Amino acid sequence: MTVFSMADSMISVVADLSSQMAPETRFERLLEALLKAFPGDAAALLRLKDSVLLPLAIRGLSDDTAGRAFVVEEHPRFAHILMSREPVRFPADSALPDPYDGLIDAVEEPLHIHDCLGVALYIDELPWGVLTLDALAPGAFDGIDPLELRAFVRLTEASIRVSELIHSLQKRFNREHEVAQVLIADLGRTDIIGDSPSIKAMLRELDVVAASDLSVMITGETGVGKELVARHLHAASARADAPLVYVNCAALPENLVESELFGHTRGAFSGAAGARTGKFELAQGGTLFLDEIGEMPLAMQPKLLRALQSGEVQRVGSDQFHQVDVRIIAATNRDLAQEVAQGRFRADLYHRLSVYPIQVPPLRERGRDILRLAGHFLELNRRRLGLHALRLDNSAREALLCYDWPGNVRELEHLLSRAVLRLKADSGAGGRVLSLTADLLDLPQERAIEAAPSNTDDNFTFVTETRTLREATDSFQRDLVIDCLAKCGCNRAAAARELGLDPGNFNRLLKRLQIDVAEVKSGA
Repeated sequence: MTVFSMADSMISVVADLSSQMAPETRFERLLEALLKAFPGDAAALLRLKDSVLLPLAIRGLSDDTAGRAFVVEEHPRFAHILMSREPVRFPADSALPDPYDGLIDAVEEPLHIHDCLGVALYIDELPWGVLTLDALAPGAFDGIDPLELRAFVRLTEASIRVSELIHSLQKRFNREHEVAQVLIADLGRTDIIGDSPSIKAMLRELDVVAASDLSVMITGETGVGKELVARHLHAASARADAPLVYVNCAALPENLVESELFGHTRGAFSGAAGARTGKFELAQGGTLFLDEIGEMPLAMQPKLLRALQSGEVQRVGSDQFHQVDVRIIAATNRDLAQEVAQGRFRADLYHRLSVYPIQVPPLRERGRDILRLAGHFLELNRRRLGLHALRLDNSAREALLCYDWPGNVRELEHLLSRAVLRLKADSGAGGRVLSLTADLLDLPQERAIEAAPSNTDDNFTFVTETRTLREATDSFQRDLVIDCLAKCGCNRAAAARELGLDPGNFNRLLKRLQIDVAEVKSGA
């Protein structure tokens, strides 16, 4: 490590301190500078929240690491780092399990990390999180200058302080100018996992409408996470300290819908042994989430509309009205406009509910968010089953990215839960790192692709082509890489950046897929 490269990295971090950028961008550049200044194969910046470390930025670790949550008491290395105000280095033969085992990116085999270094970060004398640096080669950190490392740590803390100051000033600006409050993600971490363009676009829409009292209609396929979006909206609103009350309209018997929503008095009907408060009153000052609103009985819709228009509810069996102040969020997987056209849903109620529509994108349109979500669900299953470490091997990642996900996020969650159970059963007591492979996922094979029939002769027999999942994956990757190369003028480095790959990994991918760049350039 030369003095020049160290100084160069430090200068880049200092320059970033005076630049305005998103927190996630700032932290990614910070890790990039760290890996240039010090030897290592992977680095991570994790935020401490309620005894859990959440990755805010990662370099050299697999994509699914970003979706994980590391409980400190389950990871003794993290606990040691947090208890020390000095950098902590773990020897190659340390008996303490490494939380990153099996998560080094671009390494197919679950190789163990041999050199591990971590430092606790403090802001205003309070523990904020940790910065980690890992290497596969033993003794990689022998030549690190402690003074240089401490200097870099201080710059890291300064960068975090700048990011939080910008965050604080932005919130104050919004408050003082009485504009719609924007829920700025806490340094990039929100309940909604993902950073695909479709998710980012949806989050921008949520930020726009969150602080208002407009009714929101959340639409999307089954399993995309509409309830999670509703919770996000409520948490970002001025009503966050008041209740969020959930009503599943599809689960309510038709004769009990009115009582459930508006409440009833004692003796109002057979079985009403006592008075009951309705969901509208329970949500007073907060948010009422009407899930599966498309299942609301047609006879009940006028009463719901009146409550929304007047803000008054009347308990079943009572002559008195109760004034309520609630914000309505509704959700459905139906095409309510079509339901209105066919007379199965009232047009006036539809327009009252869908003042601000939000479309939740299906999982198949979210790209590599699938791997982040997979990491989140793997971590939940690891903790639930008491396993040391879980990782996705390359075949599993490719299978997850190529599958169509008709059941969306819910299907992904259930599929991974089943796969982890199978993996645990197959591995017995298990080793330090368990690798989840494509065959354990048990994804349906790709459907046969039928050739388009001719419109001139009905006597031909058209064949069907059936491909294995691996063949389909390779075909998809080959087409994607060739298109990217063509777009980048066959510049390998530019194509690698466009695809988010390391140049070395990109060249190996070209070799595996048997792509000749010269042929692509010539238009063959």
